[in-house]
Amino acid sequence: MPLDLVINGKTIAVNAPSDVTVAQRVAKHMQRRIDEDDWRPYQSKAEAVAAWSKLGGIRVKVMQALGLL
Repeated sequence: MPLDLVINGKTIAVNAPSDVTVAQRVAKHMQRRIDEDDWRPYQSKAEAVAAWSKLGGIRVKVMQALGLL
């Protein structure tokens, strides 16, 4: 049964209760990078977002909620 999680005022669907924890951790990590403008080991924000997009899944949903995509 899908669960709804609100990140940055946007609702994303996750598939399991454990995914909520993962999505929150990913959101916190990405928000820190945004706040600090720190994209290491990537050269730029665009490069980081492109690399993370290839991973798919929860990361993409979180990036959409944070306005990175």
